[in-house]
Amino acid sequence: MLRKFKVSNFKNFENEFVLDLSETNGYEFNTDCIKNGVVNCALIYGHNGVGKTNLGLAIFDITNHLTDQYRNQNDYKNYLNAYNKSSIAEFYYEFKINDKIVKYEYQKTDYKTLIFEKFSIDDEELILFDRREGGIQFSVKKLKGAETLNTVINDKQLSAIKYIRNNTAFENSENTQTFIDFFNFIDKMSFSRFFGQGGYALKPYTDEFIEKGGVIFFEQFLNDANIECKLSVIENFGKKTLMFNFKGKEIPFTDIVSTGTAAFTLFYFCFQGILEENISWLFIDEFDAFYHHELSALVVKKLKETGVQFILTTHNTSIITNDLLRPDCYFLMNKRKIQSLAKCTQKELREAHNIEKMYKAKAFNVD
Repeated sequence: MLRKFKVSNFKNFENEFVLDLSETNGYEFNTDCIKNGVVNCALIYGHNGVGKTNLGLAIFDITNHLTDQYRNQNDYKNYLNAYNKSSIAEFYYEFKINDKIVKYEYQKTDYKTLIFEKFSIDDEELILFDRREGGIQFSVKKLKGAETLNTVINDKQLSAIKYIRNNTAFENSENTQTFIDFFNFIDKMSFSRFFGQGGYALKPYTDEFIEKGGVIFFEQFLNDANIECKLSVIENFGKKTLMFNFKGKEIPFTDIVSTGTAAFTLFYFCFQGILEENISWLFIDEFDAFYHHELSALVVKKLKETGVQFILTTHNTSIITNDLLRPDCYFLMNKRKIQSLAKCTQKELREAHNIEKMYKAKAFNVD
């Protein structure tokens, strides 16, 4: 799980910006929102332009050099902050993996170029890679199997710890298992924008989806969300097409599906992907841009059911309710800082409080 994240000199984050998911308040309701003392389900609120999208991109930056995931490089244009005079962006992550605290920090001069990396487990430094002073310092400690690894890396775009992962026959130990599981977590991180676009768009209309019997479950999912419909399939010249069925009159799904239903359709396939692909961490920006507030709440509930650690950004205040999450899971963000609602007031918040009303009355302030 991600416990804590810091970034500076990246996009709109001129100075150090800290997201701390380990600051929980011990509420006795919605305890499933917290795992191992860490916020597992988070919603972020903030005015347009404060950097909610950039926060997701900043956290997800780790996948750019540690995984082979596809990413849109246009998202990482204008990498460094325009006001900061430094030529280095700095990133710091804390994870809880196998009941151990894993810390990984690195520095980049641009989207691809790494100049510093440090990896530790329970405050014990295992890997250090540093080329900031012109020379190269590279050390590996207490990772069984990596002791004899060639420590010469000339490629400035190659991560030292990715190099270790890909070129070491690890021996069994607690450190090596935690190192491997750290990478397993990073490999399964996922970043998405609102469900009006995305890689799941074609799935409900493919023959493979239809042949697997997915239509029955998809129809039930829509009806559970109060999108009342009957679906069927027709076949012409060997091609199967998903249809809305109006008491025998069939119209192609894609011809009349509403924007909101299309967006929820994308969520359905994202939801299935989370279950099938064992996603570890999910960030969805503007997740409910096309949803009615009841549908927004349903999406949050469905994501909670998966157990995945997720962060969603939204402007929908109607889902700021203790029935859904809790005050230490709702975050208020400005350009300098982000804090949970529980930390944005001196009042002792209880389950009975109407925190949406308090939010609209400006009872919460980021220091």
